[in-house]
This record gives sequence, structure tokens and C-alpha cells, in this order.
Amino acid sequence: MGIHLILTGFMGAGKTTVGKALSSLMSRPLLDTDQLIEAQAGMSVSRIFEVCGEEEFRRLETETIRTILDRKEAVVLSVGGGLPLREGNRLLLRQAGQVVYLRVKPQTVLTRLKGDTTRPLLQGGDVEEKVRNLLTLRGPVYEEGAHLIVDVDGKTPQQIGEEILCKKRLKI
Repeated sequence: MGIHLILTGFMGAGKTTVGKALSSLMSRPLLDTDQLIEAQAGMSVSRIFEVCGEEEFRRLETETIRTILDRKEAVVLSVGGGLPLREGNRLLLRQAGQVVYLRVKPQTVLTRLKGDTTRPLLQGGDVEEKVRNLLTLRGPVYEEGAHLIVDVDGKTPQQIGEEILCKKRLKI
């Protein structure tokens, strides 16, 4: 069994986009927890939040990580921004493989997500304030759960992927 490479970070950090680059560089399949949950539930993440609530969505995230632990084939895994907030999920991710936190600045998030109405936690109110507050709260949690931290601002997905693969601490 190979070691999974797991990408965590805030919404808009580029987890899925960098995951695609890494998938290509490493010749590994890319899995995305949000996509897996949407396929299982038969509805979008936004709709799950609306109909079932955030707690149910978080339960589905944990369930999804557990199924990935059982995979024999090593994958690149992009996880939803809120998934590592639960301590149990952080432990599961670290068990599953090498966890890389894609650290992003608030302004980059705001630029990337401008006009995006699919993010339930950013709906209504002052989006910039929400992004800054959530990043302040989540940043230390992402750091705690990571084996490696990579700053993504001003870099292409290919550059980020190559930087991850060049880090000596990462045994892939």
C-alpha cells in the first residue's frame, strides 16, 4: 500500500486544482471528499447544508475519510476546508497519509471566490470579514494537522505541486 497525499486548507486555497497537478505528476488518481460526498448523497454540498444541516455534512466527511483509509491504492486526496476542524478527522487524515496544508492569504481567497455563490459558510453579510475570521480560527488547526505547510499565494498549481514533491520531509 502506498502513502496517500492529502491536501488540506481553506476554501479557495487550490486544493482540488493543486490535486490535479499532483495527480498528473505522481500518476495517482485524485479524489475529492466534497465530490465523493455529493455523489453519495445525490446533492450538492450547498444543498446538503440547506436540507440536512452542517452537522450531517460533517458526519459524512468523517465517514468518507474512513472509507479512504481502506483503499489499497495510493491517491492524491483533496479534502473540504472544514473537514480537519474535527480532531478525530485530523487524526484519521494523519493515519491515512502525508498531510499538506496549502496556506493562503485572505486577499487571495477573496479574489478567487469573488462571485462564487456555492460556499455555504460565505453566504450573507460581509464576506471579507467572514474569510478573515474563518482563516484566523482555522489556520492553527490546519497547521496542527499537517506534516507540511506550503504557501500558495502567487504560485501556479504546477509550482505548488513540484514544491510539495521536493520537500525532503515528505516521504511519498
